[in-house]
Amino acid sequence: MKLVILDRDGVINYDSEHYIKSPAEWKPLPGSLEAIAKLTQAGYRVVVATNQSGIGRGLFDMDTLNAIHNKMHRAAQNLGGRIDAVFYCPHPADSSCNCRKPRPGMLERVGGCFNVDLAGVPSVGDSLRDLVASVAVGAQPMLVLTGKGEKTKAEGKLPEGTLVFNDLAAAVEHILKS
Repeated sequence: MKLVILDRDGVINYDSEHYIKSPAEWKPLPGSLEAIAKLTQAGYRVVVATNQSGIGRGLFDMDTLNAIHNKMHRAAQNLGGRIDAVFYCPHPADSSCNCRKPRPGMLERVGGCFNVDLAGVPSVGDSLRDLVASVAVGAQPMLVLTGKGEKTKAEGKLPEGTLVFNDLAAAVEHILKS
């Protein structure tokens, strides 16, 4: 099975330091939905793995998160793409859960649910925590310079072997050529 793991905020849609708290605030980055469609059409399963501490902080509830994800699913489908699953951590940053990136629990769950060894699976994010979680499960870390990506790159602590791309569209072009 061909699988790609994507972070959500800053990779697929614009990020906000105040969190994405409603479907109206969820706005796709240019080219991201088309990139998901290309993956789908090339036979990839596309999975989103996202920290959503706004739930744990009480900024929005599960119904709102589901509405945001429904909007994302529909937007991808309208362009011929499919997001096969969304995994999320609802816990605040100070929790001791294993599912909040940079810890590997959420990505381990992806591998278990899809019965896939994540070794070498492309895993695209915009923050160091995305990359660290990817490395922990053996996935191929890919940094996009959208969202927090420019800042993440400038801090210079990228895990060895991290590939860097301008945006999700460029990362997907690389994935499809590999």
